Amino acid sequence: MSVEFFITSFIVVLIPGTGVIFTISTALMQGRRASLYTAIGCTLGIVPHLLATIFGLATLMHTSALAFTLLKYAGVLYLFYLAYASWKDQSILTPERAAACPPKGTALVMKAILLNIFNPKLTIFFLAFLPQFIHPETGNALMQLTQLSFIFMGLTLIVFVLYGLLAHQFRRIVLESTRVQTWLKRSFATVFAGLGVQLAFAQK
Repeated sequence: MSVEFFITSFIVVLIPGTGVIFTISTALMQGRRASLYTAIGCTLGIVPHLLATIFGLATLMHTSALAFTLLKYAGVLYLFYLAYASWKDQSILTPERAAACPPKGTALVMKAILLNIFNPKLTIFFLAFLPQFIHPETGNALMQLTQLSFIFMGLTLIVFVLYGLLAHQFRRIVLESTRVQTWLKRSFATVFAGLGVQLAFAQK
């Protein structure tokens, strides 16, 4: 692995996207453990895109307008669903209720996985990004792709966990104010809807 790959990957993962926003919103509303589940799910959600790149299936996504469009609109609908669920959530979280209602890990992991699976831009990104750091003269290209993919996944998990931990530090403010909770839910709903619109107009 080159230093250039590590630094570039770290910057890419650090840039806030749908996964980061979902992790932060989960940390603020459901706590540190919930954000950990979300970070794991977001990391697992990029596995299919990495596999598609490694085994050449990403070429189909890159050349087939139908495949790209179908996956894109599945992602749009899922983002709109998250926006609707956040906006309609009228529940108020208190410290007592938060302690009595531990986060549902499986559900959070699955939500985060789907969030990334339904983003076709990830496949296109990895197809364009990973081959830049392959050096066929130094060994098996497939093995190099696999190693780079594991490194990228590790960085994703670490950065998302850190985002969740940082967001968790502000959770006390959220728990102490119903107005802040309502504002946050509607803000995140608006962001998810905006990301859905952005994805809807995304081109290959």
